[in-house]
Amino acid sequence: MPSSPQSAPPPLAQAPVSAGQPTKASLPLVVVFALLAHTLISAGTHLAARTVTTQIPPLTVGVMRMVGTALVFIVIISISKQFVGMRLPPRGDRLRFFLWGFVAGPMNQGFFLVGIERSVASHAALLYALTPVGVYLVSIALRREAWHPRRFLGVTIAFGGVIVLLLERGLAAALAPLVGDLLLLCAVAAWVAWTLASRDLSRRYTGLQIASWTMLSAGIQALIAAPFVWDLPTTDVPASAWLSLGYLIALTSVVAYILWSFALVRAEASRVAVFTNLQPVFTAILAWLVLSESIGWGVAIGGALVILGVRVVQSIR
Repeated sequence: MPSSPQSAPPPLAQAPVSAGQPTKASLPLVVVFALLAHTLISAGTHLAARTVTTQIPPLTVGVMRMVGTALVFIVIISISKQFVGMRLPPRGDRLRFFLWGFVAGPMNQGFFLVGIERSVASHAALLYALTPVGVYLVSIALRREAWHPRRFLGVTIAFGGVIVLLLERGLAAALAPLVGDLLLLCAVAAWVAWTLASRDLSRRYTGLQIASWTMLSAGIQALIAAPFVWDLPTTDVPASAWLSLGYLIALTSVVAYILWSFALVRAEASRVAVFTNLQPVFTAILAWLVLSESIGWGVAIGGALVILGVRVVQSIR
Protein backbone atom coordinates (compact mmCIF):
# COMPACT_ATOMS: atom_id res chain seq x y z
CA MET A 1 0.00 0.00 0.00
CA PRO A 2 1.27 3.51 -0.75
CA SER A 3 2.58 5.62 2.09
CA SER A 4 0.59 8.53 3.42
CA PRO A 5 1.85 12.07 3.00
CA GLN A 6 3.33 13.90 5.94
CA SER A 7 0.69 16.58 5.85
CA ALA A 8 -2.07 16.78 8.46
CA PRO A 9 -5.35 14.90 7.91
CA PRO A 10 -7.70 16.54 5.43
CA PRO A 11 -10.79 18.39 6.70
CA LEU A 12 -12.87 15.22 6.26
CA ALA A 13 -11.11 13.58 9.19
CA GLN A 14 -12.07 16.54 11.36
CA ALA A 15 -15.78 16.34 10.60
CA PRO A 16 -16.81 14.11 13.52
CA VAL A 17 -15.47 16.49 16.16
CA SER A 18 -18.67 18.43 16.61
CA ALA A 19 -20.77 15.27 16.41
CA GLY A 20 -18.59 13.57 18.95
CA GLN A 21 -18.76 16.18 21.68
CA PRO A 22 -20.18 14.82 24.96
CA THR A 23 -23.88 15.38 25.27
CA LYS A 24 -26.60 14.52 27.75
CA ALA A 25 -29.31 14.53 25.06
CA SER A 26 -30.81 11.38 23.65
CA LEU A 27 -28.65 9.42 21.27
CA PRO A 28 -29.27 10.26 17.60
CA LEU A 29 -31.57 7.72 15.99
CA VAL A 30 -28.91 6.71 13.48
CA VAL A 31 -26.55 5.87 16.37
CA VAL A 32 -29.25 3.80 18.10
CA PHE A 33 -29.86 1.80 14.92
CA ALA A 34 -26.11 1.33 14.44
CA LEU A 35 -25.71 0.01 17.97
CA LEU A 36 -28.72 -2.29 17.69
CA ALA A 37 -27.27 -3.72 14.48
CA HIS A 38 -23.91 -4.13 16.24
CA THR A 39 -25.63 -5.94 19.12
CA LEU A 40 -27.40 -8.37 16.80
CA ILE A 41 -24.17 -9.12 14.94
CA SER A 42 -22.32 -9.61 18.22
CA ALA A 43 -24.95 -12.06 19.46
CA GLY A 44 -24.31 -14.21 16.40
CA THR A 45 -20.56 -13.76 16.84
CA HIS A 46 -20.45 -15.87 19.98
CA LEU A 47 -22.23 -18.72 18.21
CA ALA A 48 -20.11 -18.46 15.06
CA ALA A 49 -16.91 -18.43 17.09
CA ARG A 50 -18.00 -21.42 19.15
CA THR A 51 -18.86 -23.32 15.95
CA VAL A 52 -15.61 -22.66 14.08
CA THR A 53 -13.29 -23.22 17.06
CA THR A 54 -14.68 -26.74 17.52
CA GLN A 55 -13.35 -27.58 14.04
CA ILE A 56 -10.26 -25.39 13.63
CA PRO A 57 -7.74 -24.47 16.38
CA PRO A 58 -8.64 -21.02 17.77
CA LEU A 59 -5.26 -19.39 17.06
CA THR A 60 -5.47 -20.50 13.43
CA VAL A 61 -9.00 -19.10 13.30
CA GLY A 62 -7.65 -15.86 14.72
CA VAL A 63 -4.99 -15.57 12.04
CA MET A 64 -7.45 -16.25 9.23
CA ARG A 65 -9.98 -13.86 10.73
CA MET A 66 -7.57 -10.95 11.19
CA VAL A 67 -5.78 -11.39 7.87
CA GLY A 68 -9.09 -11.75 6.04
CA THR A 69 -10.42 -8.66 7.80
CA ALA A 70 -7.32 -6.68 6.85
CA LEU A 71 -7.77 -7.62 3.20
CA VAL A 72 -11.35 -6.35 3.26
CA PHE A 73 -10.26 -3.07 4.82
CA ILE A 74 -7.50 -2.68 2.22
CA VAL A 75 -10.25 -2.69 -0.41
CA ILE A 76 -12.26 -0.17 1.62
CA ILE A 77 -9.22 2.08 2.03
CA SER A 78 -8.54 1.87 -1.70
CA ILE A 79 -12.02 2.95 -2.79
CA SER A 80 -13.31 5.22 -0.01
CA LYS A 81 -13.00 8.98 -0.42
CA GLN A 82 -12.15 9.25 3.28
CA PHE A 83 -8.67 7.88 2.53
CA VAL A 84 -7.77 10.01 -0.48
CA GLY A 85 -4.24 11.29 0.06
CA MET A 86 -3.79 9.33 3.30
CA ARG A 87 -3.93 5.57 2.83
CA LEU A 88 -2.14 5.18 6.14
CA PRO A 89 -2.49 7.25 9.34
CA PRO A 90 -0.34 10.38 9.68
CA ARG A 91 3.16 9.47 10.85
CA GLY A 92 2.60 10.78 14.35
CA ASP A 93 -0.24 8.31 14.95
CA ARG A 94 1.05 5.23 13.13
CA LEU A 95 2.60 3.66 16.22
CA ARG A 96 -0.55 4.44 18.19
CA PHE A 97 -2.75 2.63 15.66
CA PHE A 98 -0.29 -0.28 15.54
CA LEU A 99 -0.42 -0.69 19.32
CA TRP A 100 -4.20 -0.39 19.48
CA GLY A 101 -4.40 -2.82 16.59
CA PHE A 102 -2.64 -5.32 18.84
CA VAL A 103 -5.18 -4.71 21.61
CA ALA A 104 -8.24 -4.89 19.32
CA GLY A 105 -6.84 -7.77 17.25
CA PRO A 106 -4.44 -10.33 18.77
CA MET A 107 -5.39 -9.55 22.38
CA ASN A 108 -9.14 -9.17 22.10
CA GLN A 109 -9.76 -11.73 19.36
CA GLY A 110 -7.06 -14.12 20.56
CA PHE A 111 -8.37 -14.30 24.14
CA PHE A 112 -11.94 -14.46 22.83
CA LEU A 113 -11.38 -17.35 20.43
CA VAL A 114 -9.23 -19.40 22.81
CA GLY A 115 -11.64 -18.67 25.65
CA ILE A 116 -14.85 -19.54 23.83
CA GLU A 117 -13.36 -22.85 22.71
CA ARG A 118 -13.26 -23.74 26.41
CA SER A 119 -16.55 -22.11 27.38
CA VAL A 120 -20.01 -21.64 25.88
CA ALA A 121 -21.60 -18.88 23.80
CA SER A 122 -24.00 -17.75 26.53
CA HIS A 123 -21.14 -17.27 29.01
CA ALA A 124 -19.22 -15.17 26.47
CA ALA A 125 -22.21 -12.88 25.95
CA LEU A 126 -22.75 -12.42 29.69
CA LEU A 127 -19.10 -11.60 30.29
CA TYR A 128 -19.12 -9.05 27.47
CA ALA A 129 -22.08 -7.44 29.23
CA LEU A 130 -19.51 -6.22 31.75
CA THR A 131 -18.11 -3.85 29.12
CA PRO A 132 -20.05 -0.79 30.42
CA VAL A 133 -18.80 -1.45 33.96
CA GLY A 134 -15.22 -1.70 32.71
CA VAL A 135 -15.56 1.50 30.70
CA TYR A 136 -16.94 3.29 33.76
CA LEU A 137 -14.23 2.06 36.13
CA VAL A 138 -11.43 3.04 33.76
CA SER A 139 -13.07 6.43 33.22
CA ILE A 140 -13.04 6.88 36.99
CA ALA A 141 -9.36 5.96 37.14
CA LEU A 142 -8.60 8.44 34.36
CA ARG A 143 -10.75 11.10 36.10
CA ARG A 144 -13.11 11.40 33.17
CA GLU A 145 -16.14 10.65 35.34
CA ALA A 146 -16.95 11.18 39.02
CA TRP A 147 -17.26 8.35 41.52
CA HIS A 148 -20.78 7.62 42.78
CA PRO A 149 -21.72 5.14 45.56
CA ARG A 150 -24.76 3.88 43.63
CA ARG A 151 -22.53 3.02 40.69
CA PHE A 152 -20.21 1.19 43.07
CA LEU A 153 -23.22 -0.87 44.14
CA GLY A 154 -23.93 -1.64 40.50
CA VAL A 155 -20.33 -2.76 39.94
CA THR A 156 -20.54 -5.05 42.98
CA ILE A 157 -23.80 -6.62 41.78
CA ALA A 158 -22.40 -7.16 38.27
CA PHE A 159 -19.23 -8.83 39.47
CA GLY A 160 -21.32 -10.97 41.82
CA GLY A 161 -23.15 -12.17 38.74
CA VAL A 162 -19.86 -13.04 37.09
CA ILE A 163 -18.86 -15.13 40.12
CA VAL A 164 -22.17 -17.00 39.95
CA LEU A 165 -21.60 -17.57 36.26
CA LEU A 166 -18.07 -18.88 36.74
CA LEU A 167 -19.15 -21.27 39.49
CA GLU A 168 -22.24 -22.57 37.69
CA ARG A 169 -20.80 -26.06 37.39
CA GLY A 170 -19.81 -26.18 41.06
CA LEU A 171 -16.47 -26.00 42.87
CA ALA A 172 -15.51 -29.44 41.61
CA ALA A 173 -16.02 -28.46 37.98
CA ALA A 174 -13.39 -29.27 35.40
CA LEU A 175 -10.65 -26.65 35.02
CA ALA A 176 -11.12 -26.06 31.29
CA PRO A 177 -14.51 -24.27 31.43
CA LEU A 178 -13.30 -22.00 34.23
CA VAL A 179 -10.14 -21.16 32.31
CA GLY A 180 -12.26 -20.39 29.26
CA ASP A 181 -14.38 -17.89 31.16
CA LEU A 182 -11.30 -16.22 32.65
CA LEU A 183 -9.78 -15.89 29.17
CA LEU A 184 -13.02 -14.33 27.99
CA LEU A 185 -12.71 -11.79 30.80
CA CYS A 186 -9.27 -10.88 29.43
CA ALA A 187 -10.87 -10.36 26.02
CA VAL A 188 -13.46 -8.07 27.61
CA ALA A 189 -10.66 -6.04 29.25
CA ALA A 190 -9.00 -5.59 25.86
CA TRP A 191 -12.33 -4.54 24.33
CA VAL A 192 -12.85 -1.96 27.09
CA ALA A 193 -9.39 -0.52 26.47
CA TRP A 194 -9.97 -0.28 22.72
CA THR A 195 -13.40 1.29 23.24
CA LEU A 196 -11.89 4.11 25.29
CA ALA A 197 -9.00 4.52 22.86
CA SER A 198 -11.41 4.73 19.93
CA ARG A 199 -13.30 7.49 21.68
CA ASP A 200 -10.08 9.47 22.02
CA LEU A 201 -9.11 8.87 18.39
CA SER A 202 -12.58 9.97 17.25
CA ARG A 203 -11.61 13.56 18.00
CA ARG A 204 -9.28 13.47 14.99
CA TYR A 205 -10.54 10.70 12.70
CA THR A 206 -13.78 9.24 11.36
CA GLY A 207 -15.18 5.94 12.55
CA LEU A 208 -14.30 4.26 9.26
CA GLN A 209 -10.71 5.48 9.46
CA ILE A 210 -10.33 4.24 13.03
CA ALA A 211 -11.73 0.79 12.27
CA SER A 212 -9.77 0.44 9.01
CA TRP A 213 -6.34 1.40 10.32
CA THR A 214 -6.80 -0.52 13.57
CA MET A 215 -7.80 -3.76 11.88
CA LEU A 216 -5.19 -3.34 9.15
CA SER A 217 -2.56 -3.20 11.90
CA ALA A 218 -4.08 -6.29 13.54
CA GLY A 219 -3.95 -8.17 10.24
CA ILE A 220 -0.28 -7.34 9.73
CA GLN A 221 0.53 -8.61 13.22
CA ALA A 222 -1.47 -11.79 12.66
CA LEU A 223 0.38 -12.42 9.40
CA ILE A 224 3.71 -12.08 11.22
CA ALA A 225 2.56 -14.56 13.90
CA ALA A 226 1.05 -17.04 11.41
CA PRO A 227 4.12 -19.31 11.01
CA PHE A 228 4.22 -19.86 14.77
CA VAL A 229 0.54 -20.67 15.40
CA TRP A 230 -0.79 -22.06 12.11
CA ASP A 231 -2.36 -25.49 12.53
CA LEU A 232 -5.05 -26.09 9.91
CA PRO A 233 -6.61 -29.58 10.27
CA THR A 234 -5.75 -32.10 7.56
CA THR A 235 -9.25 -33.58 7.74
CA ASP A 236 -12.18 -32.06 5.90
CA VAL A 237 -13.55 -28.99 7.68
CA PRO A 238 -17.36 -28.84 7.49
CA ALA A 239 -19.04 -26.05 5.58
CA SER A 240 -20.58 -24.72 8.79
CA ALA A 241 -17.11 -23.87 10.11
CA TRP A 242 -16.15 -21.96 6.95
CA LEU A 243 -19.47 -20.10 6.98
CA SER A 244 -18.89 -19.20 10.63
CA LEU A 245 -15.40 -17.93 9.79
CA GLY A 246 -16.88 -15.84 6.98
CA TYR A 247 -19.37 -14.41 9.47
CA LEU A 248 -16.55 -13.47 11.87
CA ILE A 249 -14.63 -11.71 9.10
CA ALA A 250 -17.35 -9.96 7.09
CA LEU A 251 -19.88 -9.10 9.80
CA THR A 252 -18.07 -9.15 13.14
CA SER A 253 -14.65 -7.76 12.25
CA VAL A 254 -15.71 -5.44 9.43
CA VAL A 255 -19.33 -4.32 9.76
CA ALA A 256 -19.55 -4.50 13.56
CA TYR A 257 -16.20 -2.73 14.08
CA ILE A 258 -17.27 0.05 11.72
CA LEU A 259 -20.62 0.41 13.50
CA TRP A 260 -18.91 0.53 16.90
CA SER A 261 -16.42 3.18 15.76
CA PHE A 262 -19.24 5.10 14.04
CA ALA A 263 -21.14 5.28 17.34
CA LEU A 264 -18.07 6.20 19.39
CA VAL A 265 -17.44 9.19 17.13
CA ARG A 266 -20.92 10.50 18.01
CA ALA A 267 -21.46 9.57 21.67
CA GLU A 268 -19.63 9.03 24.95
CA ALA A 269 -17.99 5.64 25.40
CA SER A 270 -20.12 4.73 28.43
CA ARG A 271 -23.37 5.42 26.55
CA VAL A 272 -22.23 3.32 23.61
CA ALA A 273 -20.97 0.46 25.77
CA VAL A 274 -24.30 0.05 27.57
CA PHE A 275 -25.79 -1.56 24.44
CA THR A 276 -23.71 -4.67 25.13
CA ASN A 277 -26.26 -5.38 27.88
CA LEU A 278 -28.59 -6.66 25.17
CA GLN A 279 -26.17 -9.32 23.94
CA PRO A 280 -26.80 -12.00 26.61
CA VAL A 281 -30.53 -12.20 25.87
CA PHE A 282 -30.12 -12.58 22.11
CA THR A 283 -27.13 -14.90 22.45
CA ALA A 284 -28.79 -17.20 24.97
CA ILE A 285 -31.85 -17.54 22.74
CA LEU A 286 -29.74 -18.18 19.63
CA ALA A 287 -27.50 -20.66 21.48
CA TRP A 288 -30.58 -22.54 22.68
CA LEU A 289 -32.09 -22.61 19.17
CA VAL A 290 -28.94 -23.29 17.13
CA LEU A 291 -26.48 -25.07 19.44
CA SER A 292 -28.95 -26.65 21.87
CA GLU A 293 -27.12 -25.04 24.79
CA SER A 294 -29.18 -25.24 27.95
CA ILE A 295 -30.04 -22.12 29.90
CA GLY A 296 -29.04 -23.30 33.38
CA TRP A 297 -29.38 -21.67 36.75
CA GLY A 298 -25.95 -20.05 36.50
CA VAL A 299 -26.78 -18.33 33.24
CA ALA A 300 -30.21 -17.25 34.49
CA ILE A 301 -29.15 -15.96 37.93
CA GLY A 302 -25.68 -14.75 36.92
CA GLY A 303 -27.06 -13.09 33.83
CA ALA A 304 -29.79 -11.32 35.77
CA LEU A 305 -27.23 -10.00 38.28
CA VAL A 306 -24.84 -8.86 35.55
CA ILE A 307 -27.56 -7.00 33.66
CA LEU A 308 -29.04 -5.53 36.86
CA GLY A 309 -25.63 -4.31 38.02
CA VAL A 310 -24.80 -2.79 34.67
CA ARG A 311 -28.16 -1.03 34.53
CA VAL A 312 -27.55 0.47 37.98
CA VAL A 313 -24.16 1.73 36.82
CA GLN A 314 -25.68 3.32 33.72
CA SER A 315 -28.74 4.78 35.44
CA ILE A 316 -26.86 7.78 36.88
CA ARG A 317 -25.72 10.63 34.65
